[in-house]
Amino acid sequence: MLHFIQQLFGQRAAAGSGAATWQPARRPTPQQARKHAAWVAEKVYRNWLGPYYKAYHLRKGGAGGRRGLRVELLREPGRQGALLYYDDSIGPGNFRHLYELLGERITVLGYHRACHDQRQRQHEQHHETTYKQLFKPNPTDCAESGRCNQRYGLVTLDFISVNNQPFFIRLTHNPVHESCFTTARSFEDLLAALLDEPAADEATEARVAAYWV
Repeated sequence: MLHFIQQLFGQRAAAGSGAATWQPARRPTPQQARKHAAWVAEKVYRNWLGPYYKAYHLRKGGAGGRRGLRVELLREPGRQGALLYYDDSIGPGNFRHLYELLGERITVLGYHRACHDQRQRQHEQHHETTYKQLFKPNPTDCAESGRCNQRYGLVTLDFISVNNQPFFIRLTHNPVHESCFTTARSFEDLLAALLDEPAADEATEARVAAYWV
């Protein structure tokens, strides 16, 4: 597993993947858009947002275990984030709806989507598909300081699948450290704004199967 993760994140692509380039992501069909709107209206996401939020804090506190949803922390110079791993109890369709929902919620926080691209890479033993959304804060001024309000900084949302099966959603933020911007809010604040949801009731739990694929 460690070798696989290193290969997936490695700077050097495996043989045959060098020609992979980013392309604009395919737009959903009208039928797909209607299904996603119904998924959101029925609040099916409450089956997982709260549990992922809890799993993040358990992992951050060093108490993450084998039970429940899996979350890993991402800390790099200038970037912080989390990997929300797919679980077989979710279903591929629900996981993809979850990815789209997170993007929609980011725009509600005062962002616009600067790009939405996809890339396929062929490795020796698997093929990887990545969907990437980059969000930039809307250009508004902070009334108190006159500086541009960067909110949570630049936000990136990725969906990675391996051999056509969901693998994880990656959410990261990159604060901009320039005097013309306000101080970015923390990644924990961003995660709370996106994931902190009431638990699903029985009726909402029963809707999972309808959006499985």
